[in-house]
Amino acid sequence: VEVLDGWVKINLDDEAYYVCADYVKVEEKLGTAFTMSQLLYGQGVSDLRVDLCEFAKQFIGNPYVWGGTSLTKGADCSGFVMSVYKNFGYSLPHYSGSQANSGTKISMSEAQPGDLIFYGKNGTINHVAIYIGNGQVVHASSPSTGIKISSYNYRSPMKVVRILP
Repeated sequence: VEVLDGWVKINLDDEAYYVCADYVKVEEKLGTAFTMSQLLYGQGVSDLRVDLCEFAKQFIGNPYVWGGTSLTKGADCSGFVMSVYKNFGYSLPHYSGSQANSGTKISMSEAQPGDLIFYGKNGTINHVAIYIGNGQVVHASSPSTGIKISSYNYRSPMKVVRILP
């Protein structure tokens, strides 16, 4: 905190302590600065991907409506993804199984924010979510929970697809 006549004042767990200056080397060092986007999404993630994820997250808490495509009045999982992507000029079908056949299949280890993660049962895809980084997805989950954030592996992913460049 400060150097005082042979003593160095430090704060540790919100308590002030004094250490003999003979035992302390005082340095000022700044680390590499990160942008807020880099902090949230990681280095090298494009502005398009960040913008898409931020756009999608603003609808958290809105309702799930089966067959719906309205980001404010209600959407199902594929309607949510379709409408988010449409806002960025990408046309996707309104069915998760068809969306899974769009873009390029990638592995989960390659997933970047904005990529799509598909889930299913007995080999049939029945749900889609947008990966937002840090092991999380945003998706229109169910009628009881609406649009929300979940861990990407809250169910076992069946397929990961890249639509964005």
